[in-house]
Amino acid sequence: MQNISPCLWFDTQAEEAMKYYVSIFPNSKMGSVTYYGEGMQLPKGTVLTATAMLNGQEFMGLNGGPIFKFSEAVSFMVNCDTQEEIDTVWNKLTADGGKPVQCGWLTDKYGLSWQIVPTVLRDLMKDARKFDQVMKVVMTMVKLDIKTMQQAYDQA
Repeated sequence: MQNISPCLWFDTQAEEAMKYYVSIFPNSKMGSVTYYGEGMQLPKGTVLTATAMLNGQEFMGLNGGPIFKFSEAVSFMVNCDTQEEIDTVWNKLTADGGKPVQCGWLTDKYGLSWQIVPTVLRDLMKDARKFDQVMKVVMTMVKLDIKTMQQAYDQA
C-alpha cells in the first residue's frame, strides 16, 4: 500500500471515471467498489468509492455529490517516453468532452487536469540557457511535441 494516494471527489461518476482511467493507462486495473448504506449522504446502493491502480499508482474516486469541483490548481502529470505515447494518452483524455489547454495541459471529460509531459524534458532542463529556449517553444504549444522541443534545445 502506498503511503500517499489521491482521492478524487466526483458527483456520482467515481466508478465510471476509474474504469475510464484504467482503459487509458497500461498496467492498470480496477480495485474495490463500496456503496452507500441506509441513511447516508446519497441513496443506499449508490457507489461511495471506487479504487483503481493506474500504472502502479493507487487512486480512489469518491462520490460525494455536487459540492466540490476539480480545478487546475491540482493536476496529474503523466510522463511519456515517446511522441506516440504522448499522442495516445492525449487523444484518449481529450476524447468525449475533454479539452486541450496549453503547454501540455488538458482537462478530461470529468474536469480533472492532466499534464502530458515527455520524459526527455528532464534532460532538456539540465542547461538553464538552453532550457529557456525550450520553454519559449513550449509556451506556444498545446500538446507537447518532442521533436520541436529537442530542436529548440539543439539550436540554443
